[in-house]
Amino acid sequence: MKITVLTVGKIKEKYFISAVQEYSKRLSRYCKLEIIEVIDEKTLDNASSKEEQLIRIKEGERLKKYIKDDAYVIALAINGKQISSEGFADKIDKLGINGTSHIIFIIGGSIGLDDEILKNADEKLSFSMMTFPHQMMRVILLEQIYRAYRIIKKEPYHK
Repeated sequence: MKITVLTVGKIKEKYFISAVQEYSKRLSRYCKLEIIEVIDEKTLDNASSKEEQLIRIKEGERLKKYIKDDAYVIALAINGKQISSEGFADKIDKLGINGTSHIIFIIGGSIGLDDEILKNADEKLSFSMMTFPHQMMRVILLEQIYRAYRIIKKEPYHK
C-alpha cells in the first residue's frame, strides 16, 4: 500500500521534524510512505472571510496537482467523521483488501481546506472537534497510521 500525506506548509519545529522522521521510519515496514508539502499562503490576523477563501483556493490549487485519480482521498476536516483507532485500522485494511493501492490523506493549512478539495474527497475524517496546529496534526496522523498497521498485523501497541 502507498500512503501519501499531502499537506499545506512545512514543519519548522525540530521536535515535530524528529517525530515525523521516527514515524516515517516505523511505517517503512508496512507501507510506502510519501509526504508532500505544498507552499502555504501568508494569512493576516485580520483577514476577511473573502481573503481567507482566496487563500484556501490558492492552496487547494497546489494540492490538486498531487491528487491522483486512482487514489482513495481522505481529507482531514473538523466536520468529518470521527472513528476509533480500531475503526481507522479496519478502514485501511478493507481499502487494501478491496483493491485500493494508494491512499492520500490531505491536511490543510492554518485556515483549513478549500471547499472543492473537501467536496471531491472520498471521505472526510476528523480526529477531534478540537483544532490542532497543522504541523502537530501531521505527527498525530502518522502515529495513527502506524497504530492502524500494528492493529491490522495483530502486533502489540500500547492502548
